[in-house]
Amino acid sequence: MSPTPTPPTFQAHLVEARSLSSHVRELTFAREDGLVFDFDAGQWVNVVLPLPSGPLRRAYSIASPPGGDSRFQIAVTRVEGGPGSTCLHELPLGATITVVGPQGFFKRPPDATYPSLFVATGTGITPLRSMIKAALSAGSRARMHLVVGARTEADRIYVDELEALAKRHPNLHASYTLSRADEAWTGPRGYVQAHVPDLWRELRALGEGEPHAFVCGLQRMVGAVREVLKKDLGVVRQQVHSERYD
Repeated sequence: MSPTPTPPTFQAHLVEARSLSSHVRELTFAREDGLVFDFDAGQWVNVVLPLPSGPLRRAYSIASPPGGDSRFQIAVTRVEGGPGSTCLHELPLGATITVVGPQGFFKRPPDATYPSLFVATGTGITPLRSMIKAALSAGSRARMHLVVGARTEADRIYVDELEALAKRHPNLHASYTLSRADEAWTGPRGYVQAHVPDLWRELRALGEGEPHAFVCGLQRMVGAVREVLKKDLGVVRQQVHSERYD
């Protein structure tokens, strides 16, 4: 077996930034050298942050689909007292950082023909967003169901974008389930794993091939979803793909 090649290291500067929620900031970087940033949907990068105490390395999934240019996006949740997330939330436009990547094997080919169930919590949605947008840009008509877990309505990210994509593409269905919803919320409630069986059976019932699951978030959620898929639904390991954030 040949060794895995070392991912490239390059400089990138911040060209755009926006708030996705009160505690999540989306950052758009561009390579300083202007070269195309070539990656597969679902991969991640290490960013090296220039802190006063010394360089700090943090891993983030790429939120944007491959675009054939020098840009890429990440979404960062601000953690109270976290030096990495604090630095990135305060990073000014034009600032330059070191990036190592792309890396990772959590990928879905844009031209995949099998139905896909995407399951995420928090910023675990970012690699799934990359996969979904890459597939739609490639003209894919494969069925894709996305369910995202959040605590409250205010914690949801990419809501308007996903609603717009689902309206334009009938093969995409996206929903959010809230674990701490107020009385006014009319959508799904509870943890994401509670909704996996029905969504999985819906995809299987279409008769368009055996579905694949793509799961991203904290270890506890990922483990719970994998358990449901394996023990309750009998899904084989080859059809379950996951990435943990902790």
